[in-house]
Amino acid sequence: MNTKSYYKAIHEIIKTGHWITDAVGQVLKEDKITEPQFNVLRILKGQKGSPITVQEIQERMVQRSSNVTRIIDKLLDKGLVKREECPTNRRKMDITITPFGLEELERFDQKVIEFHAPYTQNLTAEEAETLEKLIKKLKGE
Repeated sequence: MNTKSYYKAIHEIIKTGHWITDAVGQVLKEDKITEPQFNVLRILKGQKGSPITVQEIQERMVQRSSNVTRIIDKLLDKGLVKREECPTNRRKMDITITPFGLEELERFDQKVIEFHAPYTQNLTAEEAETLEKLIKKLKGE
């Protein structure tokens, strides 16, 4: 492959990633929630009520952040998550999403879906699958 083509493609991927993150951030800003906070809530929802540690949250985040503790503190202040001492290791804290957090996340999810709706028409299902495969191929997956 021509290295110039490769770098042009990488540049478009980076620009697109930033564009999506910034746009979703703007959508969530109305509710005083940041994109990383939204990401943490989605991770916690995926736990289906099982607690998870701060370190595990950090490992699963879309954008790795050293501020996970601060993000969780902000979510705690909003009543969206709960933090408790781990019963088997007092040095660890277990984090779970609250029922209120689940309700709010559903609302946030709907806003994000509405943002993406017009763009879903730009690619066919086959094109979207091809794009996903190509990105995974690029990453060596």
